[in-house]
Amino acid sequence: MAKKTATAPKIVPLGDRVVLERAEAEETTAGGIVLPDAARDKPQRGRVVAVGDGHVKNDGTKSPLTVQEGDNVIFSSYAGDEISVGDDTFLLLRESDILATF
Repeated sequence: MAKKTATAPKIVPLGDRVVLERAEAEETTAGGIVLPDAARDKPQRGRVVAVGDGHVKNDGTKSPLTVQEGDNVIFSSYAGDEISVGDDTFLLLRESDILATF
């Protein structure tokens, strides 16, 4: 996972958005074969870094998100947008793109 630096600005997602740190890609296969960077799949797992203030209901009230900072999650393959802040790379996506927590 990307390391947070003390000088990096804090990312504050809006609404039902969530900011994740993507898990590190596996460097070797189960059989011990070392994979080059180009052959590694981007993991669909990550850790929640920040959450928005919630979904807006039809009556204008907000419903809080079900995930919280620090949760480990599994998300859809093509979900979200990668954003870079300093040397760190994060994934910004909607809570609905998160499939499960673990």
